[in-house]
Amino acid sequence: METVIVLLNRDLRVHDHPALAEACSRARAVVPLFVVDLAIRGRHRAGFLAEALDDLRSSLRDRGGDLVVRYGDPVAEAVRLAGELPAEAIWASADVSAFARRRERRLAEACAVRRLDFRLFPGLTIVPPGELMPIGGDHYRVFTPYWRAWSATRHRPVLEAPSLVTLPEGIDPGTPPVPTSPPYGDLRGGETVARRRLELWTKLCLADYAEGHDALAEDQTSMLSPYLRFGCVSPSEVAARAGDHPGAEDFVRQLCWRDFFYQVALAFPDLPRRDYRPRRTGWNDDEDAAEAWRQGMTGVPIVDAGMRQLQALGWMHNRARMIVGSFLTKRLNIHWRVGGEHFAELLLDGDIPSNWGNWQWVAGTGNDTRPNRVLNPLRQARRFDADGTYVRRYVPELAALPAPLIHEPWRASPPVPGYPAPLVPYWTMDR
Repeated sequence: METVIVLLNRDLRVHDHPALAEACSRARAVVPLFVVDLAIRGRHRAGFLAEALDDLRSSLRDRGGDLVVRYGDPVAEAVRLAGELPAEAIWASADVSAFARRRERRLAEACAVRRLDFRLFPGLTIVPPGELMPIGGDHYRVFTPYWRAWSATRHRPVLEAPSLVTLPEGIDPGTPPVPTSPPYGDLRGGETVARRRLELWTKLCLADYAEGHDALAEDQTSMLSPYLRFGCVSPSEVAARAGDHPGAEDFVRQLCWRDFFYQVALAFPDLPRRDYRPRRTGWNDDEDAAEAWRQGMTGVPIVDAGMRQLQALGWMHNRARMIVGSFLTKRLNIHWRVGGEHFAELLLDGDIPSNWGNWQWVAGTGNDTRPNRVLNPLRQARRFDADGTYVRRYVPELAALPAPLIHEPWRASPPVPGYPAPLVPYWTMDR
């Protein structure tokens, strides 16, 4: 094969990239192509994405190639470039969202018309969505049986990065977006940062993960989720690096949860829009309460801390996500779509399957086998932020209050000027 275009999307890396590796082994020339789709919302992630693209371009240039960047519709730009080169094939990594699958269908149809070879490869998950199916069903609806099947499955080997990427002569690589100062703390985009974080975290922190990952103020989580969302690191390589080290099973189980929601989203494309399991009605349409929740001004310190962490970092501790989600849907009775849309707008790791799958889970309309589960925010705070460090970090107006007083949603008046009284009665939260 003479020339293959590898259309990149959420797979911005050179290591363990099945489509790129296959193209480099079979074609004389390979064009790694990223199309900046101006129709996609979420330009708030532009800095992280631009850094990831800049890092990817450097890695490809180190191997003799380059990252080719175009702007517009990915299908139209890929097909146009194939005609200009010319190229014989367009390959890509398979995705599961309704938007991505429409794009894949359009690309398949366009390639068929022009007699281009079109192929989809694995790589966004450890086990490809749809590969594991229960007897008599099209996908697993409960996690534990999926975890058992997933754990018993032989996972594909992790691939090395290609040593050589040969770009066709005369091609204009284009200009990628310019990286900007990161608005999300010290989270920088790119495969180089992701692999360094993975290496250090598995060496220094993995052993303590099982016992410490729920501690809100501690840095016991890997914070690799934004890099998985953009494909700066392969989930297969993350699992392989964890291996059989102490703490690995609990950590790898979280990667399995990610795969689980991907296979749910593949089978139920309406996951961001409709109840997976219609169990609830009569949602509360209270925009003032919803906005107070978004701004971290509910009057419940642990909830407000989580929401302000999201605003500050574009990331939130997983335990905090469960607390704020339960509070919105089970205490304020506000629809899970309100929460999911806010998370999708701000989270760096807000991919469609995990974001919406988790929101439906916490709301009781998804895959939770205990749909009436309600997390008590006071008990959660006392257990996972016992000394109040997490609340003080993100709700500084309460910093002078000692624990456990700092977690109290004050009954009648706020503890300090400017901090609100709780949106829901104190006594309903303490049971």
